[in-house]
Amino acid sequence: MSRNKFTLLHCVSSFLLVVSGKSTSPLVGVHPLDEKYFDSDIIRCKDGSKSFPRDRLNDNFCDCLDGTDEPGTSACPNGKFYCRNIGSSPKFVYSSRVNDRICDCCDGSDEYESGIHCPNTCIMGGNVNYIYKPRTDRKSIDRQLGSTIDPKGSKTTVNLQEMVKNLQGMKLVFALQLVLISFLVILWMLRRRARCKRRRCLPKNVHPNR
Repeated sequence: MSRNKFTLLHCVSSFLLVVSGKSTSPLVGVHPLDEKYFDSDIIRCKDGSKSFPRDRLNDNFCDCLDGTDEPGTSACPNGKFYCRNIGSSPKFVYSSRVNDRICDCCDGSDEYESGIHCPNTCIMGGNVNYIYKPRTDRKSIDRQLGSTIDPKGSKTTVNLQEMVKNLQGMKLVFALQLVLISFLVILWMLRRRARCKRRRCLPKNVHPNR
């Protein structure tokens, strides 16, 4: 009876893991040409140092010094994550960028467990980084990885955003000035009308003696 209960609990827990979506594909971050390399039950590190069973692939523990066993996690400092970026240019990013709450792949595949939503910008023309926090030494890392991101383009985007903010500020100032001028005109008309009433103002072409 206890054995049946254990089996039932194991099945229920496995079902909940599948439903919750926390079990990720073991081939996350793998280049399509390397998929056959990970098909065998025993996989060898690409540097030839050791071998590991397939169930240790992307288990968030670094077994290979070159990061062969962790292409889809940030466990290995020397690992690289492959962004498929369908509709744009595929590229590799360092595994340290995986699930760091910064969308480095334009398809958002590097943030599959970070809890943030990365918009797919591949169909909009390229590898647009959607940054949630500042990153240091970004230029040197992108240069090593051969990133296609144009720093001049990012500066242009920032300048456009600043121009939009400035225009919005100018519109607000213009609206305030218009309201102030309208208020002053109304005030002047009311004062002029009050003076006419006090002086019993008459039109210039009307003479009271006639």
